[in-house]
Amino acid sequence: MPSHVRRSLIARAARHPSALLLAAQLLSLLLYPLVDGTPSGRVLLGAVAVVVVPLAVWVVSRSAAANWIAWTLATPAILLSAVSIASDRPELVAWAALLEAALYFYAAGSLIAYMLADHRVTRDELFATGATFTLLAWGFAYAYFVCQAWYPGSFAGAVEPERARSWLELLFLSFSTLSGVGNGDILPLSAPARVLVMLEQAAGIGYVAIVVSRLIGLSVTRGARPGRSP
Repeated sequence: MPSHVRRSLIARAARHPSALLLAAQLLSLLLYPLVDGTPSGRVLLGAVAVVVVPLAVWVVSRSAAANWIAWTLATPAILLSAVSIASDRPELVAWAALLEAALYFYAAGSLIAYMLADHRVTRDELFATGATFTLLAWGFAYAYFVCQAWYPGSFAGAVEPERARSWLELLFLSFSTLSGVGNGDILPLSAPARVLVMLEQAAGIGYVAIVVSRLIGLSVTRGARPGRSP
């Protein structure tokens, strides 16, 4: 690849880091069905994601402290995932997932602060709206994964209700809960699982009420200014 093309791609990614993060999340979502049910495959994709997230947080926040916190969460998560595969110790995956959940929530919080920091809407902030939604969904999915590992039988499904739910099923539950769809294919049974679901429901309502509505309001106000076409 020519150097000027490479520099151009890097410059575009720097201008719209939220778009890069959103694309990485959606690409992972498309790949999950291919590796669902294989611990090494899920851990591998999770390791890729926890590398992308702190880099995106660093670019968006422009803060050395934010970068340090993100990598503090990401590094042990990657190491635990690798050790769990190499030593065939699946119990370590739950601890890696706990760190990944904290990382995703931290990244989502950083993006929300970034979107609320000014009174104008940029193109990157529009991408950040979608990226933050996926970060919250992934964060709660990892929390569900930890809950299921620590409290077996926390979730039941319409198909084979007695077995543990796969990663893709927990991610589906998370997206359904956060968006308010609530398909009901997977049900929380234990008290910790129900508390997590209620927290995600509150997070979904709050995200739409505070962040999305604010961006819509700013966009409408900007379009209604004199000299601008609506």
